[in-house]
Amino acid sequence: MGPSAMIRIAIVIASVRPQRRGPVVAQWVLNRALERGDAEYELLDLADHPLPMLDEPIQAVKQKYAHEHTRAWSKVIAAYDGFVFVTPEYNHAPPASLKNAIDYLFHEWNDKAVTFVGYGAVGATRAIEQLRLIAIAVDMVPSKAQVAISAFSEFDGDDFTPAERTEAMLTHALSRLVARAHALRWLRLGGCTGDALEPSLIRASTIPVKRLQ
Repeated sequence: MGPSAMIRIAIVIASVRPQRRGPVVAQWVLNRALERGDAEYELLDLADHPLPMLDEPIQAVKQKYAHEHTRAWSKVIAAYDGFVFVTPEYNHAPPASLKNAIDYLFHEWNDKAVTFVGYGAVGATRAIEQLRLIAIAVDMVPSKAQVAISAFSEFDGDDFTPAERTEAMLTHALSRLVARAHALRWLRLGGCTGDALEPSLIRASTIPVKRLQ
């Protein structure tokens, strides 16, 4: 993938439990994202990529995958430049399904942007704090921007109506995500200095290039 290709962003539905709210929230994220026209956005439902609890005998950093399900998952993640993790909070933590999916790989996550959309009693804020640490451990670049959706005020049963503030948070989070994804693609391609970056991308990004060196 060349530097001029459209950025690809996966909107990851983290929960795989029955009657989950993740698909409704993720579809809202996708709808708003497609209105922007600044990247290619796709839903990535972990329920469509069933992975057993981590069963690779060799550490992911070595990329010596023993199982076909790992090789398939590797190809899926390698194709994206950035991610939106849409997550609930279970006992102050993200779903085991998401942590397990992350743990399967290492290099495929490296130097890629990630932001977070949380939903729950407190907007999954505690789960997101853990996810930031997990993302850093696999050398991703998490954004401070996030979306916190209240299960009390923005859901009526299964009906989701985002508040105006929530809409604004998503707009900001996506803007920061795409800016980082552009800069990080250049980094992955070897453009580690400001001189290597295309000027139009530097102007489009709100991230000082020197922070990525």
